[in-house]
Amino acid sequence: MNNLYKNFLSIGSIALCILLFSPGCKYLDKTPDNLLTSDMLWQTRANAESYLNQIYSHVSIPADTYSMLGASDETSCSIQGVAVRKMITGNWNAQSNYWYYWGDNYAGIRQSIVFEQNIDKMSESLIGADLKKQYKAEAIFLRGWFYWKLLRQYGPFVKVTELLSLNDDYNKYPRSPFNECVDHINSLLDRAAADLPDAWSSSVNYGRATKASCLAVKSQVTLLAASPLWNGNPKFAGFKNNDGTSLAPLQYDANKWRTAADAAKAVIDLQGYKLFTNIDEGDAQFDPYLSFRNLFLTNWNNEILFSTNMAGSWQWGHEVRCAPKPGGFDMQNATQNVVDAFYMRNGRTIDDPQAQYVETGFVQSDDPANWGKSRDGLNRGYVKGNSNMYVNREARFYVSIQYNGKPVLPAPTADDRNFFSSDANKDGTGRAEFYYSGKSGVGVNNNGDITGYDVLKNVSPASNIRTSSVTYRPFIHLRLAEMYLNYAEALNEVEPSNTDILKYVNLVRQRAGVPNLETVYPGAVGNQDEMRKWILRERQIELAFEGDRYFTLIRRLMMGDPKMQSIYRMNTITNDGNQGFAFADFNKRTLLQNRTWTDKMYLFPIAQDDIDKNSSLVQNPGW
Repeated sequence: MNNLYKNFLSIGSIALCILLFSPGCKYLDKTPDNLLTSDMLWQTRANAESYLNQIYSHVSIPADTYSMLGASDETSCSIQGVAVRKMITGNWNAQSNYWYYWGDNYAGIRQSIVFEQNIDKMSESLIGADLKKQYKAEAIFLRGWFYWKLLRQYGPFVKVTELLSLNDDYNKYPRSPFNECVDHINSLLDRAAADLPDAWSSSVNYGRATKASCLAVKSQVTLLAASPLWNGNPKFAGFKNNDGTSLAPLQYDANKWRTAADAAKAVIDLQGYKLFTNIDEGDAQFDPYLSFRNLFLTNWNNEILFSTNMAGSWQWGHEVRCAPKPGGFDMQNATQNVVDAFYMRNGRTIDDPQAQYVETGFVQSDDPANWGKSRDGLNRGYVKGNSNMYVNREARFYVSIQYNGKPVLPAPTADDRNFFSSDANKDGTGRAEFYYSGKSGVGVNNNGDITGYDVLKNVSPASNIRTSSVTYRPFIHLRLAEMYLNYAEALNEVEPSNTDILKYVNLVRQRAGVPNLETVYPGAVGNQDEMRKWILRERQIELAFEGDRYFTLIRRLMMGDPKMQSIYRMNTITNDGNQGFAFADFNKRTLLQNRTWTDKMYLFPIAQDDIDKNSSLVQNPGW
């Protein structure tokens, strides 16, 4: 990133309001903001709507960010030298500028203030009063969204409530205490929610903020505030502004869990939202595989609370990173850690003696459930010859994990599938070959860092990775199942006997086709510690590869646990001697990485360049 662009993105430059570079809006390129906020801009509806869309453009799609690509125990990036690989070895500092979202979020904040201050200048003949109110509410929501993103990544932020002049002293703008930041975000979201519909009735508005979007972000903010990272964390005792103001709350407050539970329940109680299933697509018979997979692939459904609806942006990059070679990059690898977290179909964990899990040998028949076959014409469960490790796992496992011997998904025809197969395996099924001599193996591609798994969630069977043809679908930022789990997690901390905890955990499990929790593990009922364990596991599975795992481990102060830093894979590096899928030693857990963790990494550093520009801006602890 060149210095001019970096300087524009810094908080000092945002406050100065000097330049706005945008590849999305040509008429804004290199144009001073004093012209953008002049009467000229607000004389046409098209210009005003373009400006609002420009604010939306700062809602980043985190498909290849650290939380997705390998900073938590669910994924590993197979390519050496990328930023996330340096991050997990501790090889970064305040000058690295990894995932520098500080500046871009402030750019969005500033633009939302500009919009709010100027939209009322427009004649009602151009934009009616109701539409002005709606657009202003959207801009205010987006400001709350950007502040939430700052709070989650960096902690307490500099609260900017108005545009600053060239003559302002920018050294007088310190960070606000955490609780004040939470209150400010929630105030913005309340203001926005008052003037937005619960849901949109027209597809032309898909991707725009709603009242549900506002309340869902409040749920995320209040859950963060209630969690151990920010609720009486003694490690932040010295985290203060230069004047001695404490930036972190040092006293534990159990009421914050109640606030978080109430915030999540407010989303749940809205009309018009429910968990998606394949029945919503017109299927006559419930299929847990299709229900979970197609949730991410439909153009719109009633589980989505906020999404980015933009064609031709993130879809190809996600699919090529997640696809095996030779068509894909085999880059976004799932770990053995997350593979082992998924339940068996009987709802039990694989280490449960009653789970009927088998780790040795190979299955001799195809999956009789035939999940996905009614729509795809192909069985999407296990197939003959797969390792028994992958037999009788729950539906979310087959949606989420591309494993050795599983047919490649984004390959519509038999010829496309054969492209991924060695000559001896060209049977039209396209089973992924992660073993050493396979087409995606170490011996062929000289990449010793693969895990033997790719991420499969949010990959479409209608895409064709062989021809780089991918299908449109929205990127889902927030969805109802997460609100169910937010509610259960928070409620368990204040009222562990409340029956709503099981109700909403079980709704998530039922869509996945697994039995209710109390029928499998009755000891969890009313037991706060046990239930917490199961709720966090449900988050790990249901929200896998959506970015939640990283932030859950962060807010729960669990990232420093050695179990989260010891990353395992299959035995991809031992030569199979051309045995292929029959090579039994492939299916042995092997240590991939012992990652580096220090507690300063619970927060990202603010870029040193920003610290240098504002003497009142204190750095995060340890950096």
